[in-house]
Amino acid sequence: MKIAIYPGSFDPITLGHLDILSRAARCFDKVYMCVMVNCDKKQPMFTQEKRLELIRKSIAHIPNAEAELFSGLLADYARQKDAHIIIKGVRNMTDFDSEMQMARINQGIDPALETLLLPARAEFEHFSSTMAREMIRYHQPLEKYVPAPVAEELMKGCDR
Repeated sequence: MKIAIYPGSFDPITLGHLDILSRAARCFDKVYMCVMVNCDKKQPMFTQEKRLELIRKSIAHIPNAEAELFSGLLADYARQKDAHIIIKGVRNMTDFDSEMQMARINQGIDPALETLLLPARAEFEHFSSTMAREMIRYHQPLEKYVPAPVAEELMKGCDR
């Protein structure tokens, strides 16, 4: 069985994240979305548990995808899942450079761990979770950027 890990903080999950996941799910038997803590993001919009709940609602239509929380090293999570592939979406050269650095670090920890970089589709390459948080802050329409469960949660004033 070919298993891949799609890690991220997903705060919040966007349609770009879902696009990367659905494309990866066509290539692998199982894809785990690993919801991780990003230490660089001091004030997350959603708790890890709320992100997991929203992700699970958003990916329910992808039968070979599953989401879980993890707070350790990504290489350790991959070992636990018997996965040898990390999936990362890249929108631009800045993303590419940082993901290449992370790929080298992960491969240094576990030489059998490969990183597959998937380019964002044109309609998603300009948008990130950071931009989603800005749009939310200024009460802008979200339907083109985040899955329906996320938009619904935001409209009812979730625990941020």
